[in-house]
Amino acid sequence: MTEAPIRRRPGTPCWVSLMVHSLGTTRDFYGALFGWEFVQVPGAQQFGPYVRGVLDGKEVAGIGELAPGRRLPLAWTTYLATDDADKTAEAIRGCGGTVGVGPLDAGEEGRLAMASDPAGAVFGIWQAQAHTGTAVAGPHGTPVWNELVTREAAWVSTFYRSVFGYELETSGQDGSRDDVVTLRLDGRAVATLHGVGEGLGPIRGSHWMTYFEVDDTDAAARLITELGGHVIEPPWETAAGRVATVADPEGAVFSVVRSADR
Repeated sequence: MTEAPIRRRPGTPCWVSLMVHSLGTTRDFYGALFGWEFVQVPGAQQFGPYVRGVLDGKEVAGIGELAPGRRLPLAWTTYLATDDADKTAEAIRGCGGTVGVGPLDAGEEGRLAMASDPAGAVFGIWQAQAHTGTAVAGPHGTPVWNELVTREAAWVSTFYRSVFGYELETSGQDGSRDDVVTLRLDGRAVATLHGVGEGLGPIRGSHWMTYFEVDDTDAAARLITELGGHVIEPPWETAAGRVATVADPEGAVFSVVRSADR
């Protein structure tokens, strides 16, 4: 296993979290799919029931339960690291984004805010304290990549560069199939922005996608269906590996990938 660094450079994806209506059902689904065990988070109950998925004692992702009656779109949320949540929230507003929640303290775990970019894609920022984020990446069941799916990657990339200081590597433009911007920090790729033009669709809009590593993409897709989820895009080959886009029983969309370098 590859240990994640204790502190991450600002802008590095550091955590993924999901809010759902039924914590028990969702926990059973991801436990069966990824082999996660779950631990309660001390102090997090101020926001409602919340657990972290764990592999071999290493925390990999969070799942919380919405208050009864709250009807929000369910989606995995990518969190980007920051050394100062308040200053980053100011920068987000100043660059045309929106801060919807926070910044606020999550007990002794850290300080967070929920924001959206100018195209409407929601993401979180996390100033680590006791909780430093995803503790392992690479094995089956761990988040290994984050990608923003949006209408025009080249346009929205200027927002992320201004806020987090990314180096941008661009290919294609104007919503073509090759409209992809890679976000780099110190020369290392940390995420991609993928412009899909009119293929974005009106329902989900711009959104961040979490990719979870699996040992076998086809087997994972079959298991997801057996567990009550569904397959949105069947497994296909990409330069990064074999990928499928899927949804859990409550409709939260994510991707599974058998990485090419495994």
